Amino acid sequence: MKASELRKLKIEELRKKADELKMELLKLKFQQKIAGLDNPMAIRNLRRDIARVLTVIREKELRGES
Repeated sequence: MKASELRKLKIEELRKKADELKMELLKLKFQQKIAGLDNPMAIRNLRRDIARVLTVIREKELRGES
């Protein structure tokens, strides 16, 4: 997921996306503890995606967009 793609979305859509990513991260963490993951980098990549979404939200808030 690229930041340029995220900047096209509205703040409400970004918040929804952040919530979805957080739920997916929670599921991956449970899966890792129970059975292990095929791709352990998935957790790291997901955390970065969440940070990227939150950064774009903050940028939009500072600019006064909705």
